[in-house]
Amino acid sequence: MIHLFFRLSIISLCHIIDTLFLYVRRLEYTFTSQNEKTVFRVRITKYKGKNVYLSDGTCMAKNDCLLKIHLHNVRILKEVLSLKHPLQRSMVIYRMVEQSMPSLARFIDNHPRSNQIKGIIGITMINKGVTHLGFEKSYPSSRLYRLFKFSTQFPIYLLSTTSISMRNIRKQCPTYLFMSKEKLFEKYIDTGHAT
Repeated sequence: MIHLFFRLSIISLCHIIDTLFLYVRRLEYTFTSQNEKTVFRVRITKYKGKNVYLSDGTCMAKNDCLLKIHLHNVRILKEVLSLKHPLQRSMVIYRMVEQSMPSLARFIDNHPRSNQIKGIIGITMINKGVTHLGFEKSYPSSRLYRLFKFSTQFPIYLLSTTSISMRNIRKQCPTYLFMSKEKLFEKYIDTGHAT
């Protein structure tokens, strides 16, 4: 009971921080065809990392125009808080992201800068199953940046897991997720998956 109260208190605090984060970072929601918010908030960004070559031949290079995706972590945590088994939590998170992907594709397709947007990028510590969604992984080269992202994402990671050990914590590393626009469209629009 105390453990649950602690998690709920942290989520409430995260909600306040998240509202400020949404405003400061100028994030936009993506919406389903039924005009419901998805689990993504997004913004256009210029890529500043090292060149990343994706399996479809796309190269993400410095100053490329990308759509940066941010998961609505507070919403996701509220959905999985009552689930005790890690596998159940992972499956629910996976399904929420999968169901939001067609809306993300349509957002780019309808965006005024669609022709400039080369793909999508995200960074997360919750990355199980992302390759099945079409993402490809890369790791930030800057140790300082990895440490910064670890410190900002660690509270969400703690709340999303049911088993915490030093061994598991040491394994966690912020991970870049990439997908080219062409692959996103092929997987979530052209094949009729859009919802």
